Amino acid sequence: MRQILLSAFALLLLTLHLNAQCPNPDKNWRLKVAPEILAVADRGETTDLLVLFHEKADVSGARFVHGKTAKGQFVYDRLVQAAARAQANALRLLRERQADANSYYLVNAIAVGKANAELVQRLAELPEVAQLSTDPEITFDAPMPGPAGPAERGIIEWGVEKINAPAVWALGYTGQNITVGGSDTGYDWQHPAIKQHYRGWNEAEGKAVHSYNWHDAIHEISPLSGDSIPDPANNPCGVNSLVPCDDHSHGTHTMGTMVGDDGGDNQIGVAPGAKWIACRNMERGNGKPSSYIECLQWFLAPTNQGGQNPDVAKAPHVINNSWYCSYEEGCTDLSVNELMRTAVINLKASGVVVVVSNGNFGSQGCGTTYGPPAYFEESFSIGATRSDDTIARFSSRGPVLVDGSNRMKPNVSAPGQNVRSCVRFGGYANFSGTSMAGPHVVGLVALVLSARPDLAGEVDLIEDIIEQTALPLFDTLNCSDNGGQAYPNNTHGYGRVNALGAVQKALTVSPPLGTDEVVAPEVTVFPNPVRDEAIFDLKNCSGKTTLVVFDANGRQVHHQTWTTALFRELAPVSLKDQAAGVYFWEIRAENGTARGKVVKE
Repeated sequence: MRQILLSAFALLLLTLHLNAQCPNPDKNWRLKVAPEILAVADRGETTDLLVLFHEKADVSGARFVHGKTAKGQFVYDRLVQAAARAQANALRLLRERQADANSYYLVNAIAVGKANAELVQRLAELPEVAQLSTDPEITFDAPMPGPAGPAERGIIEWGVEKINAPAVWALGYTGQNITVGGSDTGYDWQHPAIKQHYRGWNEAEGKAVHSYNWHDAIHEISPLSGDSIPDPANNPCGVNSLVPCDDHSHGTHTMGTMVGDDGGDNQIGVAPGAKWIACRNMERGNGKPSSYIECLQWFLAPTNQGGQNPDVAKAPHVINNSWYCSYEEGCTDLSVNELMRTAVINLKASGVVVVVSNGNFGSQGCGTTYGPPAYFEESFSIGATRSDDTIARFSSRGPVLVDGSNRMKPNVSAPGQNVRSCVRFGGYANFSGTSMAGPHVVGLVALVLSARPDLAGEVDLIEDIIEQTALPLFDTLNCSDNGGQAYPNNTHGYGRVNALGAVQKALTVSPPLGTDEVVAPEVTVFPNPVRDEAIFDLKNCSGKTTLVVFDANGRQVHHQTWTTALFRELAPVSLKDQAAGVYFWEIRAENGTARGKVVKE
């Protein structure tokens, strides 16, 4: 009896503590919880969920920042600051509960595993929380395999030839100095067709470095994999793999089409001079919104193998997404779809081209582009063509009906039927699907940027170049586009991509304003440590300049904005009324961002 009373007393103390952390809990918390989560919680069971917050970082200013790394840093800084402010109470609560949680700044959300009813209520009561949504496991629509005959020496794969990639190679542009990313079932990095192209491989030293080049977003076995016991040993890659690994072959196949070339008979890739990095977002073909988002976030600022020290300078130029979050498998929550759209928007704002396969439901007719992220306006969605430039029967078509926009999709089309590429264990196979079309376009982006590296980060311009130079194609099915004869149309988009035309056009466009001789801001703070007032000595800042200071909990304690007209300015900041501790600052100017920390004694 005494133990029961003590437990009750401990629960009371915990409740009082939580109320102190959240003095004004939301009494209407049930309205913020998805019905599926409420039903599970009311049964006394646990569930995986996503905690969504009201605050949204404003990254719109990224369009005025030129230079890929500067653009990426601009977006990263704003996303991290917004997440730190919004998530502080929720993360404190989750730490106290020792909950299985993963925080995301790309979309300002937290994935929580196996949350019980009490935790659901406490999270929903936080006023800064907007929604608790489901995080369902999803089975993706695998490509259709076909027989793979042996390669013929000197013969380039038909899709690579069809889009005129060899003509671009002849000009000296093979994707050199460009990094592509793959988000998929994993990658057999030691396959001869892609090993030499892995950014982590050092041929001279004969060893690989996987930090900043590989991330595994699979942390548990999916219940959809059908194991009687969900043991990581059932997956050939396990979970949290520290080296690139593919448990399905789908990812390896897509990477081969992007960059593959074994130096011999297998010229399977569009951009053999490019390097690749990758993230596994599915467990034997089964993913979930949180694993997809985790990979997208990693591509904005890759980390070391411990998930630390993110670095936007190591982000890829373009990523391939040959997957979709299916309606049938649970991706019906509009808040989850909007979360994934936000991930695409923010990643694109950071200067990364987001290529997405358009889906394989075209045999059902028009309006079959409905799986996120393919239907998003911001996604560069790719349909699939046959070797004779007709549309593959399975290739999903527009218009987009799922959100009532009626927007055209796909954006463009590319070879996607009976495509030969590499698979696990050193083999090759022919697959069909829009999953095979997207990688052709990723390779094309690498070719364009190897010809015009100063266009890196200019996502809208790159996409426009590819659309404007595609070979117009038409169809006979009327998908709200004049019987398939409109240009562009809902079958092929702007048409089948043309690598030579895209590179030739890229070579003629003007460089983005502000990319030449940009001098980044230089900032020195003195005294440091400081007692009352810190002086910020600013050099090389230009135009509108913002100085922001945050405490260790992410709370903003100082903000000022002005227009810099001098080569050097001094900005005093009073910390007299602030508690002792570490404070973080950031200077945002039109020519870049600088950041650091100051210690208050």
